[in-house]
Amino acid sequence: MASIGIAGAGFSGASIARELAEAGHVCHVFDTRDHVGGNCHTERHETGVLVHRYGPHIFHTNNERVWEYINRFGDMVPYNHKVKTTVEGTVFSLPVNLHTINQVFGTSMSPVEAHRFITGTQVISLDHEPENFEEQALTMVGHRLYKLFFEGYTRKQWGVSPTSLPASILRRLPLRFNYEDSYFNHPHQAIPAEGYTPIVEAILDHEAIHVTLGTALEPALASEYDHVVWSGPLDAYFGYDLGRLGYRTLDFEEVVTHGDFQGTPVMNYGDEDIPYTRITEHKHFAPGETHDQTVYFREFSREHQPGDIPYYPVRLVGDQQLLEQYEARAAASSGVTFVGRLGTYRYLDMDVTIAEALEAADAIKALL
Repeated sequence: MASIGIAGAGFSGASIARELAEAGHVCHVFDTRDHVGGNCHTERHETGVLVHRYGPHIFHTNNERVWEYINRFGDMVPYNHKVKTTVEGTVFSLPVNLHTINQVFGTSMSPVEAHRFITGTQVISLDHEPENFEEQALTMVGHRLYKLFFEGYTRKQWGVSPTSLPASILRRLPLRFNYEDSYFNHPHQAIPAEGYTPIVEAILDHEAIHVTLGTALEPALASEYDHVVWSGPLDAYFGYDLGRLGYRTLDFEEVVTHGDFQGTPVMNYGDEDIPYTRITEHKHFAPGETHDQTVYFREFSREHQPGDIPYYPVRLVGDQQLLEQYEARAAASSGVTFVGRLGTYRYLDMDVTIAEALEAADAIKALL
């Protein structure tokens, strides 16, 4: 029986704790916040609306192990996510699909015609693989669609020129030549009936798991455990001694009103002169519920400062050398496993987070 110290009570830390506890080990989970669930934390607003306190999270996956795992701990309700965007005074559907294309160009093209039009007259050709976000966009959708839907929104979301961002950010977004406007296409798409926090609480509900909230697991205390799992910022584990990696944080402006504010769960705002990136209306994330009042949030993205909650890594093109140095130190560190979006400095969806946590737990069990 080993003693495991785990930094973070989100899906990464909780899933690993459960797997190791069921294998006979004792896990001590620490989180600096006063609740479990990390940025997936949900709670009932005074209006009765189930609110995703740190921004909406939609569960979608094609990983059967992960799907079975999350259903083991909570009731997952089918949910088909839709996103709209307002730009230049017009509402469009996202991701970019055939309806979006025909709307932008004032046409009624068929799928074949639209594909021929975009690839033949809109996209640009490069003599190299796209090296940044802007190059990826111009080779994928062309100048007009890039300017409308990606350039302004990206500058607001990331705080830098799209030419400073890696091409990989855009590669994960689809371009569709049909009228399918579902944001995701995974076979399993759902939201927990009572939110994510009860699911994480259920995962952590084991006699061999001890949770301490409002307290950080300090890296200096790692020697007190047989193994440490770190889901905090990668550079924080090393005391930022090589410099700080870039993260973005979010500010939310909450509004409570009556009725239905925008008729959709997420409305993006692509115009750069509008300071917020999107408005999320949370009653729409629970289609089986009805509420007279509604709660929506204007979402503002800005550079992370010490003391802020880090939401996601920036991974600027020019920061690769610093990241590689931290990754090398992490790989050379014994007795610690780095997991999650912050611990591996990668943008991860929830299903990938859980999948990698389960794989990490398997690897740790093999070591102990």
